Amino acid sequence: MSAKPLAGKYILDLTNVLAGPFACHQLAHLGAEVIKIEMPGSGDLARQLGQDEDLSARNMGISFLAPNPGKKSVTLNLKHDSGKALLKQLVRKADVLVENFRPGVMAGLGLGPDVLRGENPRLIYCAISGFGQDDALAGRPAYDQIVQGISGAMAITGTPEANPLRAGWPVADTVGGLTAALAISAALNAPEPGGVIDISMRDALMATMGWAVSNYLVAGVEAVPAGNENLTSAPSAAYETANGPINIAANKQDQWEKLARHLGLEALLDDPRFETRADRKANRTALNAAIQAKLGTRPAEVWEDELNALGVPAGRVLSLPKALEQARAAGQIANFELQGGRQAEVFRTGMRIDGAPLSVDTGPPELGQDTDAVLGELGLDANEINELRKAGTI
Repeated sequence: MSAKPLAGKYILDLTNVLAGPFACHQLAHLGAEVIKIEMPGSGDLARQLGQDEDLSARNMGISFLAPNPGKKSVTLNLKHDSGKALLKQLVRKADVLVENFRPGVMAGLGLGPDVLRGENPRLIYCAISGFGQDDALAGRPAYDQIVQGISGAMAITGTPEANPLRAGWPVADTVGGLTAALAISAALNAPEPGGVIDISMRDALMATMGWAVSNYLVAGVEAVPAGNENLTSAPSAAYETANGPINIAANKQDQWEKLARHLGLEALLDDPRFETRADRKANRTALNAAIQAKLGTRPAEVWEDELNALGVPAGRVLSLPKALEQARAAGQIANFELQGGRQAEVFRTGMRIDGAPLSVDTGPPELGQDTDAVLGELGLDANEINELRKAGTI
């Protein structure tokens, strides 16, 4: 492919923290020019978040670094009339505007989708919120953990003894961001560009809950927290080995038979309790106990190699640092140099096109570093930009 799919597209990113920035993170890596609009002086709240206090104090917190490489930063106070006028000028040349304010905030500023699409009918306006623009819960804050709970996801996560549990990362934010990026990419390919996209993080997360949702809607069976068990099959769970856990998913009959023979459990193949998938599911406790007794005698990496060689899906449960070693080998880790010489590594997108991982040419931007250049492209001269800065508009 000679150019990235979204090369030449102009995106205005008015988002903060994660769901919106993560959406625009995908678009930047796909080739779009992403202009991040931030409040003068403070910018995206994520600039102050993360586990490195020095970076947070510099307004370049780790939480900001992760989803913002490849973007330009422009400071613009949208409470000022001059700031609103400048945004409208930017909108006239934009293909997409993305915001994740609470519903009604942009309209309250006089910058709602009707107004901005009046400036540019081809504009794709994407609003990301916790529950959608006109939902009964629309006015509530869209914090990830709140959305995880309200979506039902936490209720089915954990073990029968220890639940509910949240996912170990902000899954509602990231799924909401991915859903927005997908919708925007599709809208950019429409025969007649333009429109309003309404992304609910709750609805986006529930859409990924697939079988848990459809089993209830179709069969009336409510999902329950099952820990590391796969309730659709057996044996399919996490087991302890001599040096750590391993996942085994022997979902097919031939996989079960190969697993049983390799573990020296051939006798179980003639046991009516384990004859079919349904039998094994009904008697999973006894089955897992027999498997566990064998797996605990050898290291996880040995079982992993042997079982996969037989066609039985198996994989160790890795720590995040160990998993990142694989991602690094796959080219999914980017390194950028921040102002002052500090090196920062961030994950890319997980996507490859024509065999190459997607990348961007620049790192996460310092607050407002591109303001003068972007406003200069609108035709403002140095004196006009200086007056805007004095007024606090930029």
